[in-house]
Amino acid sequence: MNIIIVGGGMVGENLVAQLNEEDNNITIIDTIPETVNKIATRYDVMGIVGNGATHQIQEEAGISQADLFIAVTGSDELNLLCCLVARKSTRCPTIARLRDPEYSKDVPFLKDELGLAMVINPEYVAAKEIARVLRFPSALKIETFANGRVELMKFRIPEGSALIDMAVKEVITKLHCDILVCTVERGTEAYIANGNFVFKEKDILSIIASPKNANEFFRKINYKADSVKDAIIIGAGAVSQYLCDIMKKSGISLKVIEKHPDACEEFSALNPDVNVINGDASDNEMMLEEGLATTDAYIALSQRDEENILNSLSAKNTAKCKLITMVTKHESAELVSHLDLDTIINPKTVTSDMIIRYVRATKNSLGSNVETLYNFIPGKIQASEFKVVENSPITDIPLSKLSFKNTILIASILRGDKVIIPRGHDVILPGDSVIVVSEIMPLHDIADILK
Repeated sequence: MNIIIVGGGMVGENLVAQLNEEDNNITIIDTIPETVNKIATRYDVMGIVGNGATHQIQEEAGISQADLFIAVTGSDELNLLCCLVARKSTRCPTIARLRDPEYSKDVPFLKDELGLAMVINPEYVAAKEIARVLRFPSALKIETFANGRVELMKFRIPEGSALIDMAVKEVITKLHCDILVCTVERGTEAYIANGNFVFKEKDILSIIASPKNANEFFRKINYKADSVKDAIIIGAGAVSQYLCDIMKKSGISLKVIEKHPDACEEFSALNPDVNVINGDASDNEMMLEEGLATTDAYIALSQRDEENILNSLSAKNTAKCKLITMVTKHESAELVSHLDLDTIINPKTVTSDMIIRYVRATKNSLGSNVETLYNFIPGKIQASEFKVVENSPITDIPLSKLSFKNTILIASILRGDKVIIPRGHDVILPGDSVIVVSEIMPLHDIADILK
């Protein structure tokens, strides 16, 4: 696909890095020469310096031959203008990033009137991911497949867990749990789980299971599986606002701590059912008075990454609760990956991931049968969802009889409303959706998983 991306920030660069690996022709546009030169050189893509909202620059970028146009600058209005100009030049799909909450209610109108294929609000998407994790706090991260019918959950093995020194193949026989272990992260390494792999303390596992079986599994390894009843949110910004909106009907008691009085008053006026406190989250005595020691969840959503990281580290020493920390900078994401801070939310990464899924779905309509593809462990492990067609070479044969490529794992089979956690005797049938976990590799058809 020929893809034009306007905006060379973290989202734009993430898109270039991932889409360029999938045989797309990428052109990056930005007004800053250093940014364009850095991205163009690092990823060997075409770079253009200029205003991406002008017809001249879009023509120079090849808009007439483009298959997709993406505007992810720091300005909502500029993103909308870029897409409007692009739609006047060509009929290719356009995607705009909009961050201002004031636009959230106008998204359907904007999509219809401007012909946008997709509108992404990073803060809203981040809030939705936080809400999903709060419903299942045992997980560090939850990815959904098949319109939410299958969940791939990631969690860290706690101290004293029954899993320590247990092999993957012993999970079913010793714990009697119907789950499938997909991947293991240990330090900087990531592995596709095979039967002989032995777990160690602090390994990060990803599993596929039904909600009922997942709860049973977490109970048997002494891991908190109950949903949260109350949560403390640090910061009264856009993500906090969206999260409160989403969680209003959940029954979770929310308390927001904000150190700026004006922001407190504004947030309180918009959320009369939320307890809003004017205070500094770094004041441990004040936080204890507000229930830090007994809360079920602590969510750091201030505008500064450094505050979020330090506040979460402080809360970790005081409370035994679910920790969720938001970061937005690339260097912050690198730092927190080495800290035991439970769930990390990066709105910019979430945004680029959603756009990439759209691109893959579009390419699917051009001939591939990949439904969705997640960069599950960035740069190392991917999770792909395939729709199986008639006469596929993998159908009607027990999985144990198929010869798969190395580092391929069949993680789940969806047959109608039934979710099958696959074992060696199971077979794949035409019409099934199949989730495959693998090392990063080009998989355009389900047959590509075979040797």
